[in-house]
Amino acid sequence: MSEVIADLLSSVAARWQSIDPLLPDPTSVPDSCGAEHTVPAANGRPAAVGWCRHLRLAPESAELAWGAAAQFWLTAHVAGEPAEPAIGAALDELLVRWSAHLAAEPTAADEDSQAVIRWPSRDVAGVRALLRHGLQPLTVIAARPAGRPGPAAAHRPADLRLRMADPADVGAVTALCVEVIGFDQYFGSVALHPHTARAERQAAEKTLAGPAPWTWLAERNGRAVGLLVAQPPERAAWIAAATRKSPVGYLATMSVLPGERGSGVGTRLVAELHRELDAAGVAVTLLHHAQLNPLSTPFWNRMGYRPLWTSWEVRPARALR
Repeated sequence: MSEVIADLLSSVAARWQSIDPLLPDPTSVPDSCGAEHTVPAANGRPAAVGWCRHLRLAPESAELAWGAAAQFWLTAHVAGEPAEPAIGAALDELLVRWSAHLAAEPTAADEDSQAVIRWPSRDVAGVRALLRHGLQPLTVIAARPAGRPGPAAAHRPADLRLRMADPADVGAVTALCVEVIGFDQYFGSVALHPHTARAERQAAEKTLAGPAPWTWLAERNGRAVGLLVAQPPERAAWIAAATRKSPVGYLATMSVLPGERGSGVGTRLVAELHRELDAAGVAVTLLHHAQLNPLSTPFWNRMGYRPLWTSWEVRPARALR
């Protein structure tokens, strides 16, 4: 890493900490296609820098439920004071350069492709630039620091039972996973494919075969009506770099059958998870939810979560303006 890029990342780190103390320090160059997109400032030093990572998903992979087959992710760092106009101007120019980069990539024109930039949710100075380039805020990484108030004590119906899932529950876990994907597909970032149920069943079989699956079922009269799947810190390392806090837990899936929503099933499941997380000494819990889902944002806020990162995207990727 050059000295000028290191100086820019130091400036970004200071700005991020003034915006949101949960954000990490950007201290290294991320994996990328090798092209570095730099926007110079008036003094000749970089005002912004970005790296594009290209990702191609295998046919019928489980990940296709959550993203396009051809993906282009921009890591963007913009220096300056938190709300100054120069932030938006530098990001705007960086997006112009990224658009030109994608124009030279053949798979960026594929219908099943996406261009994505993950931007700090509280970094409002860049929002207008993102919108101008046709990007939409579709997915949020929400965070709950340890100690933040979570779900209030919920009514406990006598016929609602919570228990840890086991290998015999593969069918119920699969059905509830497919249920939440089917609902989230209405909001633009998720797709239900013909192979999704098979891929989800394989994932459930692998998880439930482990020694600590961290998978809970809520049952009413013997029928599974809710599901929560989480990852303890040793399995959540893949997302730990999204925050400066450590250790990190991840809430992977929360699904409640349509007729049971609003009855307290989700609250009971989340309260159970939070007890486990607190006992494990987890500093912050992360999760993804659809920004446009009218149920997710208010629910997760009541559970003590708030936006940390927002993923802005456009499909196909070459539609980036």
